[in-house]
Amino acid sequence: MTRSLCTCLGSIIILTNFLLSFAAEAMDCWKQEKTDSWVFPTLILCLYGFFYMMKPSEPFLTPYLTGPDKNLTTDEVTNQILPVWTYSYLALLFPVFLLTDYVRYKPVLLLQGTSLVVTWLLLLFAHGVVAMQVVEFFYGMVTATEVAYYAYIYSVVSTQHYQRVTSYCRSVTLVAATVAAALGQLLVSLAHVSYFYLNAISLASVSLAFLCTFFLPMPQKSMFFHRKDAPEPLPGSDKGLAVGTAHRPSSCPEETSPDPAARSPSPQPQAGNARPHGHMLSVLLQLGRDLRDCYGSRKLLYWSLWWALATAGFNQVVNYVQVLWDLRAPSHSSAVYNGAVEAIATFLSSVISFLVQYMKINWDHVGELALGIFSAIDAGCLFLMHFSTNIWACYAGYLIFKACYVLLLTIATFQIAINLSMERYALMFGFNNFIALLIQTILTIVVVDSKGLGLDIVTQFLIYGSYFTVIHGIFMIRSICVLVSCKCQRKILRSCTDQLNQAEHESREQIVMSYMTRL
Repeated sequence: MTRSLCTCLGSIIILTNFLLSFAAEAMDCWKQEKTDSWVFPTLILCLYGFFYMMKPSEPFLTPYLTGPDKNLTTDEVTNQILPVWTYSYLALLFPVFLLTDYVRYKPVLLLQGTSLVVTWLLLLFAHGVVAMQVVEFFYGMVTATEVAYYAYIYSVVSTQHYQRVTSYCRSVTLVAATVAAALGQLLVSLAHVSYFYLNAISLASVSLAFLCTFFLPMPQKSMFFHRKDAPEPLPGSDKGLAVGTAHRPSSCPEETSPDPAARSPSPQPQAGNARPHGHMLSVLLQLGRDLRDCYGSRKLLYWSLWWALATAGFNQVVNYVQVLWDLRAPSHSSAVYNGAVEAIATFLSSVISFLVQYMKINWDHVGELALGIFSAIDAGCLFLMHFSTNIWACYAGYLIFKACYVLLLTIATFQIAINLSMERYALMFGFNNFIALLIQTILTIVVVDSKGLGLDIVTQFLIYGSYFTVIHGIFMIRSICVLVSCKCQRKILRSCTDQLNQAEHESREQIVMSYMTRL
């Protein structure tokens, strides 16, 4: 016990030293704020993202809850506790999405930091099913407020820094998640640290993240309710749109249909002469019109449909996969490698996301086909996890499943973003996630919740595999229709071209014959 405590304290000291070293750099950046105003908030936000994701206990949540610390049963965790996160997330997502923009991000980041601290305090010191349900409620608030992390930076930096700052913020969270999972695995496997002390390290980390939020400057504008200039396109959107349309065949009616989402940016509400309630109503009406225009594009509609369906299934799998692992290799009698698997999965995800930009593929042609094929692979991985009793097969299936999902999500994000302004992309991102969460909630109520079918974890993964099989069927049928339609259109175009060439040739011959006759 003493050794575990010393190891835990050592990890906390390392995290604290890391914060202090960055704090010194932050102070230097603060002195240069007038010349480099984007550096200081970016640095603080990256620090927040690092400590927010630095939670080595997360891969070991189920072993912790079912172990001697909490002494809960697997059925209680699966059917009574974990579903609360989904319900909480759904209930809070839409109001938090609007509130985030209305209060200009920083208060919501403070709320997220507070929720993180409360979550881990309860996770450490509270006991019983009801207490753990309260934990899941607060963690639902944490995930619902995640939108503020990425949206904040766009309100305090100029357009030319968007791509660079986004890269920093996303990279630091991926690095932190990988390091946290690897650290957790090393502490469990080599130092034999208990899950309780892993959660203590997580509490220290999220507490540091909470402190970081106080140093963030308060934004003076937001995307919807506090605009100060015209809507800005996503970085690289013009270039992306040019690349996406350069190889688009004019013979395919699917691709030549007008794109209402890309035709014009969303108008800026004139708030100067309107009352607050009138301004809020006008913003909400404009958001509704923007959504109608975005989903009026057939291309965006199909990518968004996959996004919502696949994200619902992915979140459901990630939420319950630890329960399946604990069944295949019980933590009280077997070595647990959850942390190593999550570290590898996160690292693979970051590599795949990076490599997508180098894929020279016309996704307008083969996008639906790729969605269908990789959804089939996801379904196969889930069936493998259902039928196999070997923990290593389950680990491998999870790694492939997550890699395929991240690959397609990165492509879908790019395909949606290149045609939209920053405001419309944020709106579609939020609405797609809301639909995904709605679908996930239906799955949870029917399949998982004790008030529904309350199925065991093995049968649940059979349902999830069947769910991704349905997604595969939808997009394979769609891709076949698109490819057949394009092929038919090319044949018609080729036939018309041949007829025109023949007519032109005959016309030239008639002119020559007429001229010869006159001679």
